[in-house]
Amino acid sequence: MACGLALPTWAQPTSAAAQLQRWEAAAGAPGQPARGKSLFTTRAGNDLSCASCHGAPPTAASRHASTGKRIEPLAPAFNAERFTDQAKVDKWLRRNCKDVFSRECTAPEKADVLAYLLSLKP
Repeated sequence: MACGLALPTWAQPTSAAAQLQRWEAAAGAPGQPARGKSLFTTRAGNDLSCASCHGAPPTAASRHASTGKRIEPLAPAFNAERFTDQAKVDKWLRRNCKDVFSRECTAPEKADVLAYLLSLKP
């Protein structure tokens, strides 16, 4: 019976720190907050950056650049729910990188952005 209660791997709860470790392992190097901040604020070919929707720094609620929809703070220290669902983390990193950079971000880029977001403290 206990086996029937186990959650599938994709639904396991996670944390921002665990997500950082996962992307650092995939990158083969530690995430660098300074590089993450630079990537987060860099405007790409479509004149958007991550900060266009999430704010700079992403420590308060903000609004989506084109829809105006409210976005809760992205930095985990300001929103404990961020990065607690691995499937959502993967989905949003993929989608947002494609929106901003017209490509999926690399593992080192993801590690850098997560390192930056985890470096933001109240």
